[in-house]
Amino acid sequence: MTAAYDDRDGKIWMNGELVDWRDANVHILSHAMHYASSVFEGERCYDGKIFKSHEHSLRLIESGRLLDMPIPYTADEIDAAKEAVLKANGFENAYVRVVAWRGSGLDMGVSAARNPVCMAVAAWEWGSYYGDAKWQGAKLDVAKWKRPSPETIPTAAKAAGLYMICTMSKHAAEAKGCSDALFMDWEGYVAEATGANIFFVKDGEIHTPLADRFLNGITRQTVIQMLKDKGFTVHERRILPEELSGFSECWLTGTAAEVTPVGQIGDWNFEVGQITRDVAESYEALVRA
Repeated sequence: MTAAYDDRDGKIWMNGELVDWRDANVHILSHAMHYASSVFEGERCYDGKIFKSHEHSLRLIESGRLLDMPIPYTADEIDAAKEAVLKANGFENAYVRVVAWRGSGLDMGVSAARNPVCMAVAAWEWGSYYGDAKWQGAKLDVAKWKRPSPETIPTAAKAAGLYMICTMSKHAAEAKGCSDALFMDWEGYVAEATGANIFFVKDGEIHTPLADRFLNGITRQTVIQMLKDKGFTVHERRILPEELSGFSECWLTGTAAEVTPVGQIGDWNFEVGQITRDVAESYEALVRA
């Protein structure tokens, strides 16, 4: 049985120092606990090297800026903290989680300008995010919730508060025997899954929702460039749900998801075809290059 995440051996980096895993705690009156003032990054280390580590560190800083929560570390310092955690725990292949949040301080209302911004880095060994579904083709539900308008929240930030409807939607999907859920945006266009971007294939060309109203994933950007390098035409555009019946293949991308084939979304079915398999294999080779 897997140990609970608060009861493990190892080290976690917190605010500049490595502490014992079980001692990596925060006060109950931390602002983030009450008002979701938190941003994070998920990264994977392959054979001793974190894939696109610096890009993730830069995005964490940008997420903090968008939430008016200046991260008190440079990207280079964040990179070094991640490396220190991997070394301290002896990991060569692991998932790395960096999180920054408004801690406890002089403020305990909506305003938190006088509270310090804290940061922690943890890592653990983690297999396929979707388990066996990664190879068989994941089954997705269609979420009843929709991704919010960029006028309601900075959707370009990887902010903890944006994931509340993801948790709710994934729970509902799992209750139906699905691995994940697909969101539409507030205008009814196809958006993304709860923690991954989505791609489709039609007549040998690739279609993916335009990422200007949800997080433009680093894995998404990597896969788009990979596809273009292979000579594929990639359309980044608004996609209506009724178009899904015309797509032959589908996959998800994300740091945790990597490249995961999709076999079904609601009543729509897809084959785990050659293009999907090629992208998954090429991505696997790239992250370990």
